[in-house]
Amino acid sequence: MPSLLSGLDLACTRAGRVIFSELNFSAQAGQVMQVRGTNGSGKSSLLRLLCGLLQPARGEVLWQGRSIAQQGAGFTRQLAYLGHADGLRGELTLRENLDFSLHVAGIRPDTAATRKVLTRLQLAGRENDQVRLLSQGQRRRLALARVLLSQRPLWLLDEPQAGLDADGEDVLQDCLAEHAQSGGLAVVATHRAGDGYTLDMDEL
Repeated sequence: MPSLLSGLDLACTRAGRVIFSELNFSAQAGQVMQVRGTNGSGKSSLLRLLCGLLQPARGEVLWQGRSIAQQGAGFTRQLAYLGHADGLRGELTLRENLDFSLHVAGIRPDTAATRKVLTRLQLAGRENDQVRLLSQGQRRRLALARVLLSQRPLWLLDEPQAGLDADGEDVLQDCLAEHAQSGGLAVVATHRAGDGYTLDMDEL
């Protein structure tokens, strides 16, 4: 099966320091690829390279066999990115945050779909509450809701379980499994050990 997302001889430097080099990987549709490593190993930097927020010092990232640098907005429309910062506006309500992020992504908000996702993430009934009133775990659930509603084939998630309780982590794992089963690809940065396809940054 051909690769959906791959990295060829990737190197990353920050402030003159080499974070990682000679990194190669290949991920296919229907996979959840874990990027595992200790703090400072380059997990977040790699995800930022994969979504085009950083440029590699060497090598290239390919999406469906073509460099993402050549695809521009065409590639951006294929991905949903969840970073360390949730990117939520505290003065806006949950629904306003979701509607705004979907609008920016060129997606028309669907009230029924939004209600279904918020119910699944145990945020139903909070739609009109300001985000500033949410706990850290609830904010992370809301950020995950944006990913679920994006309907994008590529998910790039940086420590998505941060702040989640046990129930939240179970929901996250279910969502990842369903995304893979539907033919999507998720790349998940984590410091935890897990099963499946793993790229270990500490071994580079």
